[in-house]
Amino acid sequence: MDQFLNSMSDPATPTSLSDYLQGLDQETVARMSRPSSPEVMALMDQHIMSLLGHLPPQEFDVTITTNRENLGRLLATALMSGYFLRGAEQRLKMEQSLTNSHEL
Repeated sequence: MDQFLNSMSDPATPTSLSDYLQGLDQETVARMSRPSSPEVMALMDQHIMSLLGHLPPQEFDVTITTNRENLGRLLATALMSGYFLRGAEQRLKMEQSLTNSHEL
C-alpha cells in the first residue's frame, strides 16, 4: 500500500498496480468502474461524502483543495472500500444462494 501511495506522489516510479491499470483497455476500465448494484453505489457515495464532509450544495459553495499525496490516499481509500463492498456483496449473494439451496 505504501508503494502505491508513493507512486501517486511520484509518477516516475512505476508499480505493478499502475502498470496494470495503464495496460487495461477502455472497455475493461469502464466495466470495472461500474458499481455492481445501486446499493453498492449508494454506500460508496456515503463513504466518500463522509471522508470529504458533506454540506448541501444548494446552501454552500464548497471547494476542496489538497495535494497529490493526499489525493492518492483518498483514491487508495476509495479503492479499498469498493473492493471490500464488492467482496461483502458477493459473500451475501453466496450465503443467500446456499440458504435457498438448503431450503429445497
